[in-house]
Amino acid sequence: MQRRTLGRTDLEIPVVVFGAWALGGTGYWGASDDELAVAAIREGLDRGMDAIDTAPIYGLGHSEEVVGRAIAGRRDEVVVMTKVGLRWDTEDGGELLMESTKPDGSLFRLFKNSRPASVREEVERSLRRLDVDVLDLVQVHWPDGTTPIADTMGALAELRAEGKLRHIGVSNYDPDQLAEAQAALGDVPLASDQPKYSLVAREAEADVLPWCLEHRVGVVVYSPLEQGLLTGKVPADRSFDPDEGRATRATFRQENRRRVNAVLEEVVAPVASAHGATLAQTVIAWTVQQPGVTAALVGARNPQQAEENAAAGTLVLTDEQFAAIDGAFAALELDLTPAAD
Repeated sequence: MQRRTLGRTDLEIPVVVFGAWALGGTGYWGASDDELAVAAIREGLDRGMDAIDTAPIYGLGHSEEVVGRAIAGRRDEVVVMTKVGLRWDTEDGGELLMESTKPDGSLFRLFKNSRPASVREEVERSLRRLDVDVLDLVQVHWPDGTTPIADTMGALAELRAEGKLRHIGVSNYDPDQLAEAQAALGDVPLASDQPKYSLVAREAEADVLPWCLEHRVGVVVYSPLEQGLLTGKVPADRSFDPDEGRATRATFRQENRRRVNAVLEEVVAPVASAHGATLAQTVIAWTVQQPGVTAALVGARNPQQAEENAAAGTLVLTDEQFAAIDGAFAALELDLTPAAD
C-alpha cells in the first residue's frame, strides 16, 4: 500500500482510505450487515488500509458504532477520521440542508450546524461511539452559512488543545473557505479538505486541487467510483428502485451509463488487463495519481470488497496509461442537467 503524509501534519495515511458511509444501516444508507462490515474493516486493516473515514450522520451514529467495534483492540493500528457539522437530532440553529428518512422510516430534517457548542457536543459523542480517547482527524462536513468559520475553527482548536482530537480538516470547502479556515487556525495546520472527485466529477481540478497543492493542504476525495458507475458493473439497461438515490442521479441516466461503459471498455480495460487489475482498481489508481490528491475514500461492505480496494493502493499507472484515461474522460460528454421537478 502506498502511503502519504496528510498536508503539513505528521499524519501518514494510505492512498486508499476505508470509507464507512455505507455502513450506516438501512434506509437512506442502504442495507448493510454489521458482521460483514466489521469483517470488511478488519480485512482492510490487515491489508494496509488502516485509515477509516466515518461521520455521525452515517446511519445517525451507527457507522461510528460499527467502526468502534471493528477497531476494538487495534486502536494503535488505525487512523480514525470523523466529522462534525451535520445535525439530525436538533433544530437549534444552523442551515437546513435536506429532509430525509431515518432507518426506521420516520422523517427528519438535517441541518448544517457548525456552532461551537454543537461541534463540541458532536466530538464528545463520536469519542463515545467509537470508544476511543482521541480522534486523529475531525473534519467539518459542510460549510454552515450561519456560523463564522473562525468560530468553528476556534472550537476545534480548543478541543485539540484539550487532547480530544489531533488534527483539523474540512469537507466540501472552496478555496476562499479553505483560506479563511487556515487563517483562523493560525499556526495549527489545516490538515485536509474532502471534495467530491472522480473521472466524471472533475470540478475540483479547477480550483480546490491547485489551492491545496500550493498551500500543502491534504486532499482526501470521496465518490471516486461514482457510486459504482466507474466499476463497469452497472449496465445501461439496469433499472433502479425509485427510492434509490441512483434512480435520479444525473450520471446514472441510461445514455450516460452507456457512454461511460464504452470508455471503460475501450480505454480503461486494456490498462487494467496490463496490470492484472479490475476496472475499479485502475480507476482508483488514476484518482490517487492526480496531482494534489493525497488519498481516496472507497467503501466496502464485505471482506472481498475490502481486499480488492486495498490492492488498488499498490497499483501505479505509467504516464502514458494515466494520460490515456485522463484524456478519454476529459473528452467524454455527459448530460448532467438537473432533473425536472
